[in-house]
Amino acid sequence: MLDLVKVAAQMGRVGQAIRQGAIASQQRQTHALEVLTAMADTLDTYCQAIEQWGEAFPFSVAEPLEPPTVRYPVSPAPSQHTIFAVDGSQIAPSHHEIAYCYLINVGRVAIAYGQGQRPHLDSVPQLIYDPNELGRSRSWGLTTEDWLRYRRTQAEILALVELIQTYPPTTPSLALLDGSLIFWFWESLPPMGREELLTPILAAWDQLRAQRIPLVGYVSASRSHETVNFLRLGVCPYPEPNCRLHCGQSNQLSPQMAGDRLPCQVFEPLRDVLLWQAHLQPQQYSPLWRSHSRILAHYGEHRIYVAYLHGGSEVVRLEVPQWVAQDAELWQQAVALTAAQIAKGHGYPVALAEAHNLAVVRSSDRQRFFALLERELIKAGHWHVAPSPKEQRKRQSIA
Repeated sequence: MLDLVKVAAQMGRVGQAIRQGAIASQQRQTHALEVLTAMADTLDTYCQAIEQWGEAFPFSVAEPLEPPTVRYPVSPAPSQHTIFAVDGSQIAPSHHEIAYCYLINVGRVAIAYGQGQRPHLDSVPQLIYDPNELGRSRSWGLTTEDWLRYRRTQAEILALVELIQTYPPTTPSLALLDGSLIFWFWESLPPMGREELLTPILAAWDQLRAQRIPLVGYVSASRSHETVNFLRLGVCPYPEPNCRLHCGQSNQLSPQMAGDRLPCQVFEPLRDVLLWQAHLQPQQYSPLWRSHSRILAHYGEHRIYVAYLHGGSEVVRLEVPQWVAQDAELWQQAVALTAAQIAKGHGYPVALAEAHNLAVVRSSDRQRFFALLERELIKAGHWHVAPSPKEQRKRQSIA
């Protein structure tokens, strides 16, 4: 049991630390905006530096496609439009349960605004019991939890495109995913594992491009530093930003700077959303930036571009494939419909919120799932079916 009296005694220190952190963050925001404005005057110089020295950067950086200080107003959404959204949840495998399997549940939503149609709401469960698959993922150095998370990402995208094929729209549309389209951790996967995950996703995105339906990865409370990292080029004291030569390949301090931060780390730990929160007004969005994450080398024509949108309650990161970013009509459509969803959901896209509610697996759902599984195992002739003593005892705890 949590002793709240003891916790309350520690809250004063937390509050003081948060106040001090807020003051320091505001100072970093001011400095970052000054550097951003100065860099806008010689933007080509820094873009060329990324092209020439980007492979030496030990950090991920985004490249602006136009002067980064530009701010755009959000256009109104058309009265008739269609939103498709998905979100996922899962029941993770456990050695303490009656069978080592897992379940992915994807909530799907299609809402046709101004068309006199009822929303489509459903969920698509996928039960996986494949020892060969789990064994293969472990041979790649992945934990079962990591593999489940990656498979869930894939399942969400495939379910979204399947939904759109089932209910093809006749009005301007938007496909919304909760989370990043940049699969950061897949770069370290063995080629076979990465191909197994990524190939079906890219094929699904090809279908969206053929139907001219923009895809947006909606990242709330983003922890990204990609655009702030671009500012590191503006404060680099060396003639060229060759990080391997001047500062070491792994972003470690060179001997002469031991005990200090690198000169370009003056903005840390400022995140992108805090930078754009200081620059954007509500219902404004930033220019597009091209991400240089290394995993994107495997995306082909679907490289990811990012922008930041001030939706009123927060600044969110929007990620779109290259074919959306390079089509002005699709990009404007994507921003307008996303902003409309934020407004309808009072701060968070209503379609994503509904998809989450459809996907979430509650404790009672989990219990019924294993009850069904137990019944099927008994029907198959497995008479001694029970969770481990540890799991049984936890379910009986009076605490």
